[in-house]
Amino acid sequence: MGSYITTTIPYVNARPHLGFALELVQADVLARHRRRDGAVRFQAGTDDNSLKNVLAAEAAGEAVQEYVDRLAAEFVGLAGPLSLSVDDVIRTSRDPRHRTGVERLWRACAESGDLYRRHYEGLYCVGCEQFYGEGELVDGLCPEHGTVPQQVSEENWFFRLSRYAGRLHDLISGSGLRIEPAERRNEVLSFIAGGLEDFSVSRSVERARGWGIPVPDDPDQVIYVWWDALGNYITALDYGRDGADFERWWAGDGRRVHLAGKGVLRFHAVYWPAMLLSAGLPLPDEILVHGYLTANGRKISKSAGVTVDPVALVQDYGVDAVRWWLLREVPKAGDADFTVERLVSRANDELANGLGNLVNRVVSMVHRYRDGVVPACEAPGELGELCREAPDLVDAALDDFDFRRATSAVWRIVDEANRYINRVRPWELAKAEDPRLDGVLAELVNACRAVAGALEPFLPDAAGRVARQCAGEPLPPPSPLFRRLG
Repeated sequence: MGSYITTTIPYVNARPHLGFALELVQADVLARHRRRDGAVRFQAGTDDNSLKNVLAAEAAGEAVQEYVDRLAAEFVGLAGPLSLSVDDVIRTSRDPRHRTGVERLWRACAESGDLYRRHYEGLYCVGCEQFYGEGELVDGLCPEHGTVPQQVSEENWFFRLSRYAGRLHDLISGSGLRIEPAERRNEVLSFIAGGLEDFSVSRSVERARGWGIPVPDDPDQVIYVWWDALGNYITALDYGRDGADFERWWAGDGRRVHLAGKGVLRFHAVYWPAMLLSAGLPLPDEILVHGYLTANGRKISKSAGVTVDPVALVQDYGVDAVRWWLLREVPKAGDADFTVERLVSRANDELANGLGNLVNRVVSMVHRYRDGVVPACEAPGELGELCREAPDLVDAALDDFDFRRATSAVWRIVDEANRYINRVRPWELAKAEDPRLDGVLAELVNACRAVAGALEPFLPDAAGRVARQCAGEPLPPPSPLFRRLG
């Protein structure tokens, strides 16, 4: 049984920031981890068909497609700097799979009697690309962006969301659709309990500036960008043409896993499952929701102009430091505040002083006392239990969508191995020609190898360096694994 793991697809109205890198890295860890037990498809992409993108292109004085192509390339290009194992990328304005699939999904919902056209007036936030009721505003402002919504009056197509309130409640409150963490699940249930209203799923061509996918058989309307965007999870599998990928990854018996930020929870946990129910398609199994990153207390956001460039961070501090901060500092529930000082401190304390120092000491002692050859003997076993426990602890933590707990399970080995060296004092055993030294060295090398294996989903580059340093007969001469950051 395989896993289909997806990230949200971001608007390409500005350059990518660290908040989106968080989601990519989390998805990458899950994909790498689950590949150990079976097949995985890790899917990412870009949301090209947004009005936000059109307005940004106009402000930049560029043609929309050229602007979108340029910005999308930066999002797709994150895979290299962040060491991501993405299997496929879909671009909603360019990929021929997408429009075909969106049109098929639209027609499937129409055949269920869930699409109808009517006049509508409401308050619309372009930043969120959604309508808000008066009661959802905060002092008359969008709760997400703090801007005054536009008053919109036009005739659109609507989706009968109200028809699915009961089924959604039962699925989410039962075992049909898992949402983590629990507080986000409760938030969705509360939203459903408040009553679901049908929502607009098209925009006039005029208001959309002619950008987007036309409504099938109604060329005066463009499909609402969220309907368009949510469809990517199946259009990327060639749903529009009954592709083999769709049958394998969505219609099959594998796990369908969405990662999403808390700001788009409603779309992923309410709108999207209702659309799938209407179309007679399977639902995702899990929706894993992360919080926001802030920078000096302000939410990192393209719209708010608060950004931290992940590529620049990697260039300055290295991919290991960036990934490690995201995985060690961000809680399962809640937000995390980023500063360069915290990133540097975490990397120096744990990667350089902790793991790097451990491996260097162990390899150096094997060279000094045994000419680089790891003794072939039974290790005493003080560290062995931790090494044996780590994979199960990591598995349980990641299944619970808790990256902090998962990395802590790996780091227990590093911390205990360093304490073990200080307690056993191998240099004194060597001086006394104590035969226990062989077992101590063997156990320490085994612990380093166990760390390399357990660390691979989190820090694939660093794990590879550790594995290479601890492999071979004799071991390679010791070399620094991490540079100290200033």
